[in-house]
Amino acid sequence: MTPREQQLTAQLEQCQQALAAAQRENLLLRQKIDALARRIFGVSSEALDPAQLQLLLQMPELTPVENPVMAQPEPLVAVHKDRKPRKAPRLPENLPVIEEVIDPEPVKEQPENWRCIGQEVSEQLDYEPGRFLRRRTIRRKYVHRTDTDAVPVIAPLPECLQERGLASPGLLAHVLISKYCDHLPLYRQEQIFAQRHKINLPRQTLARWVELAADWLKPIYEHIRTGVMAGGYVQVDETPINYLEPGNGKTKQGYLWTGSRPGGDVFFRWETSRAAACLDNIIPVDFTGTIQCDGYSAYRAFAADRKGAVALAGCWAHVRRKFFESLESSPRSAAWVMRQLQHLYAIESRLRERKAGPRLRQAVRAHESRPIVNRLERVLLRLKSNGKHLPQSPLGTAIDYALGQWATLPVYLKDGRVEIDNNLVENAIRPTAIGKKNWLFVGEADAGERSAILYTIIESCRRRAIDPYAYLRDVLSRLPHMTNWQIPEVIPSTWGKAPLQPQRQLS
Repeated sequence: MTPREQQLTAQLEQCQQALAAAQRENLLLRQKIDALARRIFGVSSEALDPAQLQLLLQMPELTPVENPVMAQPEPLVAVHKDRKPRKAPRLPENLPVIEEVIDPEPVKEQPENWRCIGQEVSEQLDYEPGRFLRRRTIRRKYVHRTDTDAVPVIAPLPECLQERGLASPGLLAHVLISKYCDHLPLYRQEQIFAQRHKINLPRQTLARWVELAADWLKPIYEHIRTGVMAGGYVQVDETPINYLEPGNGKTKQGYLWTGSRPGGDVFFRWETSRAAACLDNIIPVDFTGTIQCDGYSAYRAFAADRKGAVALAGCWAHVRRKFFESLESSPRSAAWVMRQLQHLYAIESRLRERKAGPRLRQAVRAHESRPIVNRLERVLLRLKSNGKHLPQSPLGTAIDYALGQWATLPVYLKDGRVEIDNNLVENAIRPTAIGKKNWLFVGEADAGERSAILYTIIESCRRRAIDPYAYLRDVLSRLPHMTNWQIPEVIPSTWGKAPLQPQRQLS
């Protein structure tokens, strides 16, 4: 072969290698675009019917990848439950009733000629918009009839949240619920008050009221946070929220860190960063136990600093999400993994239906879940070692993520208190995600702390099926008369079991 031919052959090989690299890159980019399109426009649920998984297991791979020899999983039978009959009445019985009696015209003309033998009743659900009212407190002055030199007497003004404050506890509770539960920004509340009720309440005034309420509720917040961290097991996650920084001219990114105890309360903590050092402000120094979290590296760094006092538990939902996103590009391998994850979640579903305690959950997981987890590990290691899946591909990314978290994923098998995933704390974060779509950012860094306090109170009420408006109205009425020693009486877990305090009636 002449030197010219050798040069052309080398150039041809380089072109073929470049073409193969470009094709691989093109395939990866197409997979990422498809995944992004599904995330934006597709169905958000990761639920798959067992028959759909069986179909995927029979499909060939879209890429020339040899599927490893795997144990045939037992078929997962879909159970269709009968719809339970409705037990609750169509309309609550405690609603006030306004009756209207309609008699026929002949009866109205000669009522003495008719005798009522029965009636037919039809009901409609009606609504009256909320209204403002003036709550006037009148304190009469008295002088002594005989002792003319005596000083006039007058009853002291009842203690309130703010001296000469315009807002009553009921109005404060309404503003807080509208913003942090119904996700109405203060400027929209200002417009509603002005346009529908002819009440001028500037948003600066509303913001000061929010600050006032958060300051009064902070002791309850601290008590909730202490209770969540006292159990030795907590789920932690974080979500970004923008805030305004004076002089910066634009928003900066802060974070609401969330701590949740399954079956208990939840609390939020505002931080201006996502660094591992923030966890020192969230997790007490004397905390020993398990923290369940996602794969964010800050948690591993924090656990390493605590030198064995803190154990990390992984989240199988994040693993499932990665393989769900790779179903289209690698249907057989990804569907097999999804099938195994369905088995794990089916076991957890049965345990929830039986209301199993930690000891029973630990025993059942050791007997049924551990073999599935061990089988998953062997297959993922085999898929990783055979080199057939590109690391940047959806399936390669899912495999790397799962194996990278494998030290923390089987932790739930050893401790019956630990859940299989972190979904409970993610569900607690969802209201904040809905809210920030409306109000976009918080006014300043300190406003983030106030939001954390109020979200904590409202989410703890939500978990205990407590009406947050009734709770806030009652507690804000009682706090000025209470001491710090009485705070445990008004936390949501205790308040829900105590009778409501009567409100003063208008004269």
